[in-house]
Amino acid sequence: MIFSKENIINYFKSGIKDKKDFKIGVEHEKFLFDSKKNRRIDYPKIKEMFSALNEFGWSPVKEKGNIIGLNKGNKNITLEPGNQIELSGEKLNNIHEACSESYEYLFELKQVTKKLGINIVSTGFDPISKLDQIPDNPKQRYKLMTKDMPLGGELSLDMMYRTCGTQLNIDYSSEEDFFKKFKVANSIVPISIALFANSSIVEKKNSNYLSYRSKVWQNTSRGGLPKLFFENLNFEKYADFVINFPILFILDKENYISGNKYNFKDFMDGKINEIKNRLPLENDLSLHLSTIFTENRLKRYIELRSMDTCGWDCLCAGPAFFIGLLYGNLEEVYSLISSWDKDKIINAYLDAPQKGFNTQLMGKDLFYWASTLLEISRKGLDDRDKLNKSRKNESLFLTHLQKVIDNRTTNADHMINKFSKSEDLKDLYDK
Repeated sequence: MIFSKENIINYFKSGIKDKKDFKIGVEHEKFLFDSKKNRRIDYPKIKEMFSALNEFGWSPVKEKGNIIGLNKGNKNITLEPGNQIELSGEKLNNIHEACSESYEYLFELKQVTKKLGINIVSTGFDPISKLDQIPDNPKQRYKLMTKDMPLGGELSLDMMYRTCGTQLNIDYSSEEDFFKKFKVANSIVPISIALFANSSIVEKKNSNYLSYRSKVWQNTSRGGLPKLFFENLNFEKYADFVINFPILFILDKENYISGNKYNFKDFMDGKINEIKNRLPLENDLSLHLSTIFTENRLKRYIELRSMDTCGWDCLCAGPAFFIGLLYGNLEEVYSLISSWDKDKIINAYLDAPQKGFNTQLMGKDLFYWASTLLEISRKGLDDRDKLNKSRKNESLFLTHLQKVIDNRTTNADHMINKFSKSEDLKDLYDK
């Protein structure tokens, strides 16, 4: 039962792990298009695809009789509001394992999508579809979200139906370790946006943004980069943040109920009549934490959420970049960002989706900071010295980012260049 702030603080404390037990979790989303109609696939096609994936050992996950995802061991494929699919991977020991997991998943997915005439698109924002062209699915919570989310952010439905991201989940060894990692993660969000920008085409046109996905998330209900995240944030302060944060929905037995009249404190105080004033359980807290859509967030681990989805060339690069910083070289990167001004970080955060590397932060552009952080990350991965069968460490996964720095050209720039020459959106499909 969750009835006091101390319960929530203890929930976060229960995530503390020894450094030797730190894990890495990667999640990434994909758009799926009907190759003949060049439109997002509908739910019947999703069911057909999920059924075909059974031959690779995936089992259906159902809600009120409707298939809404797949499970295999500790991995899950989940269904997003506009029928994007997301792999939520296992908790793994290093980037070699995480990359192998993604490779195996994409191999299986491509076998099935090729047979079914489905194209995969790995971009941060749907480059083709208008919002009213995107089919939905019967997953219950999305009906409530579609109704309630626009009340708090004008681009909330675009976030739900037209964005795809890559997420990294990492552990902490103490409250101080959480604080340092969380402050670093939030301070470098503008750099992450610029470095992983991959959503420049919107509705078959140049959007004049490099990461339109990030622009959308900045104008999404329950999202953003709160100033609180740059303070000396401990578990108690984050618990206060959570307690006073509005509820999106409550799962009561098998039904989702809108929480738009309440915050979590009301739930803890037994003031929600629709559920007979019952108090929240741990799974209610977990659900609430998962509906806080900030750029980074805390559960029993830290979630980093500011990367656009990208194709195979850079899928492993993002997790490697952050693991080199946060697991491999935390003290150096923390020392670098600890004197940064939070207002300047937030200004850079607001500018980065459009200006990319040309955004200014603390008297330097984001290209300078991205180059600096890449070297700090490389040193961190070298120090970790996690080797694959060929005796190479995790720094091999930074090759894509080194090319970005060497050429000062992101995936978003490549997309604009290809599109402006031919306006052929076939280049956007995964090969």
